[in-house]
Amino acid sequence: MKPPLPPSTSSALRKTRPSPYFYTFLTFTVFVLILYCEDLLSIFDRNELVPIKPIPETGKEKETKSTSQLPFVIGEPEETGKKEETESKSKLPFAIGEPEETGKKKEAKSTSKLPFAIGETEEGCDIFSGRWVRDELTRPLYEESECPYIQPQLTCQEHGRPDKEYQKFRWQPYGCDLPRFNATLMLESLRGKRMMFVGDSLNRGQYVSMVCLLHRILPPNAKSLESSIDQSLTVFRAKDYNATIEFNWAPFLLESNSDNAIVHRVDDRMVKKGSINKHGKNWKGVDVLVFNTYLWWMTGRKMKFLKGKGSFKDEKKDIEELTTEDAYRVAMKSMLKWVRKNMDRNKTRVFFTSMSPLHIKSQEWGGEPGGNCYNETTLIEDPNYWGSENKNIMQVIAEEFRKSKYPITFLNITQLSSYRKDAHTSIYKKQWSPLTPEQLANPISYADCVHWCLPGLQDTWNELLFTKLFYPS
Repeated sequence: MKPPLPPSTSSALRKTRPSPYFYTFLTFTVFVLILYCEDLLSIFDRNELVPIKPIPETGKEKETKSTSQLPFVIGEPEETGKKEETESKSKLPFAIGEPEETGKKKEAKSTSKLPFAIGETEEGCDIFSGRWVRDELTRPLYEESECPYIQPQLTCQEHGRPDKEYQKFRWQPYGCDLPRFNATLMLESLRGKRMMFVGDSLNRGQYVSMVCLLHRILPPNAKSLESSIDQSLTVFRAKDYNATIEFNWAPFLLESNSDNAIVHRVDDRMVKKGSINKHGKNWKGVDVLVFNTYLWWMTGRKMKFLKGKGSFKDEKKDIEELTTEDAYRVAMKSMLKWVRKNMDRNKTRVFFTSMSPLHIKSQEWGGEPGGNCYNETTLIEDPNYWGSENKNIMQVIAEEFRKSKYPITFLNITQLSSYRKDAHTSIYKKQWSPLTPEQLANPISYADCVHWCLPGLQDTWNELLFTKLFYPS
């Protein structure tokens, strides 16, 4: 038999036994927690679930959101902090995309300073929105006779153009000024580096303009210009700077049956899918890339794409036909993918020049029927003028560039160039085949209203490139 517990121990146990009321309260508490668990959690955890939003630069979140959605606006310069003006800009004609430095907003903010940048464009200034002003003091930036690198297709004075008015206009943005083109700064920044223009003959014109702007400060024995046998690659060397300014003929960017830089007039144009590396091998190692492609896509019919591993010379080909817009989108996607894989956003810059306008129908600007740029010596004054350029292509560019993970600087030269019906080479150029008596009797029939005289409009394109390279927004 076990001895009984001491009275003091039995008394202590009875005193610590929980009250029946405690069990009732505990049961009630558990019931409440089960019933309202979700609501209580949402109350106590609310601060952890809601992300903290960055403070907009203007201090007004609503205005920042509306601005970020503007597409490549062409119009008056934007003044930040005014909602009314921001909203009105979204309704401007030909608004097709936004800002020059495209790419995902979060990633763009991670790099505080773009490569080559030494400053910023004045706040609220859209350098592509402005007007042409006559300027005899600073224009032209060089003389045609001073630049031996201009091709005979672009030397309008040499080929008899009687006036020089087209050389005397300067682009003046609204509300700010373009920095003066500084050849020394450009070459110093390109020391030990490569700049390359990639595209068709219009981009080659911009390339030649850049060479003309730079070569003047170099002594004769410190520069050279070389071309490959097929002229698909041209290289200007600034020897003392160990710098090159290059041009690569690639009218579609993708491989095509028009890749011969000398003989490329093909009626049945064809492009090969997935072939960006055909030309891309020439772009590797370049520090500043300037792309352009547009005119060659404008065939008036569907674009043919060669599929698989076939050749353009094959009798039987696996062909896919796409609309102009869909075909152009394929090229943009391929270009952007190549850039993302091959360009270092912390060391390199990529530019894309928008489409160069044509002036082949004088009725578009109120001229006589049947005319074109021939004999045109004045500018178009209507600020909202837009010719026959494909606005759907501009929309494709805007849509694809917004998705880019690499910041692309868009040089929106289309509308500012559309005012310059006076600046084309017209009939004042080297003709590669003898003109017929019928053509000579009707100069309109052979006037070139695609390309531009140098010096001239394309020097302005390079002033804009210079501004965006060194003073990005």
